[in-house]
Order: sequence, then C-alpha cells, then structure tokens
Amino acid sequence: MKALILAAGYATRLRPLTDTVPKQLLPVGGRPIVDWIVDRIEETSADEVHLVTNARFAGDFVRWAHEKSVQVHDDGTTSNDDRLGAIGDIQFAGLDDDLLVIAGDNLFDYSLADYESYWRSRPGASCVAVLDVGDQELAKKYGVVDVDEDDRVVGFVEKPETPPTTLCATATYFYDREHVRLVSTYLEEGNPHDQPGNFLAWLHTRAPVYAYRFRGDWYDIGDRDQLLEADNRVRRTRGMPERATYSPD
Repeated sequence: MKALILAAGYATRLRPLTDTVPKQLLPVGGRPIVDWIVDRIEETSADEVHLVTNARFAGDFVRWAHEKSVQVHDDGTTSNDDRLGAIGDIQFAGLDDDLLVIAGDNLFDYSLADYESYWRSRPGASCVAVLDVGDQELAKKYGVVDVDEDDRVVGFVEKPETPPTTLCATATYFYDREHVRLVSTYLEEGNPHDQPGNFLAWLHTRAPVYAYRFRGDWYDIGDRDQLLEADNRVRRTRGMPERATYSPD
C-alpha cells in the first residue's frame, strides 16, 4: 500500500499567509500541518509516502522532505487557473497500488491504524472517513454521505442545500488498487477534476465503498478561523499558550 498527501492547491482564502508559504507547511502547535499527517500515516502499513504539489511550492516541499521518507511530485501547475485538481493529481502521481489518500490540510486525532483495519475487513472495497457533525447547517459546507445498515455508501452529494443526513465525508480515503485504476476512466468521461468527493460520488455507484465512522477532533483548514482553532487546540494539548490571532511565527 502507498500513501498520497494532496498538497497542490493554492489556499486563496488564507492569503496573504499563503502567498509565500503553502498552507500545508503553516505551523500548527509549533509544527507544519503536514507533519501531523505524516505521523498518522506512520501508524499504517504504507510502505511509501508520496506528496503531490505544484511548481510554485515544490521547492518548499522538497526542502521540508529532506531526511524524511516522503517523495515529492511537482504537477507543474502555477495557479488556480491551470491546476489539475485533487482527482487530477491522484492520476498524476501514477501510483498503481492500494492507496491511502489524505488532503494535506486535514487534521484529526483518530487512529489511521484502526481505520485501515476497518477497510481491510472489507476486501475489494474502498472507504471514506466520516464524521456525524450533528448539525444541518454545518453539513451544508461538506460532502454529505448516505449509508445503508452496513455503512455501505448509497449516496453522496457535495455541499447540498438540504442535507439528507449530517454524516460528512472527510478527505481521507482508502482505495482498493482496482478503484485507483478507475480514476483515469472517471477523468476521461469528463467528470470534475477537483474535490476528491466527486470521485467518491461516481465510484460508489460502480463498486463497494464503505463509511468509516470516527470520533474525535477533525479540522478541515480552509480559513483563518479554522487555522487559529486548530493551532490553539494543538497548543493546549502540548501545554503551549493559546493565541488570540494566528501567526506563523
């Protein structure tokens, strides 16, 4: 199994912080966001860790990965206008194996080892990590998952105006190797290149996909408020003073 961290976006909502530093390298609790993700990946059986980024920040990630067991891929894009999108970057990485895919701005405290065990107990299936946010208004901001009595995904919709449930997908997936190979088919059909949930919405109608329900904290860091909240949460757990405003220093 391989692991792939998606880090090729441009995080425009966090500018000017992200004008010179990629979001995934901004510090949370004194460490780059992506360091916390790598720690979690090390709990799994992944024998390789890959990260795909863009030409603008490839050098930053290469320096970050020095002396780490992470292979950095530069997708050659330079702006939002020519970006490949999350699903396009999965194809670009070209990893022909069972695959753990994680968005590089996702912070969570559940065990990826437990998640992997859940996935492996369902041979030939893929899985998405889900959290019941318990609030209809909040669910409108995310991809919403509908499941049957066995937690097999039977419906998926991105940011619905009327969420059918409050069970929300987080951008952490275990994909069966055969399903990874379907990414090219998905893209050749002209489907959206961005938002990894779009591939999930397409895949679950063609192959078994299950929802892994986790508990605990999860942060999808998209703006300064979420970044500050995540930073202070980690700072509390490490005995560091909290801050009223976020600073990368």
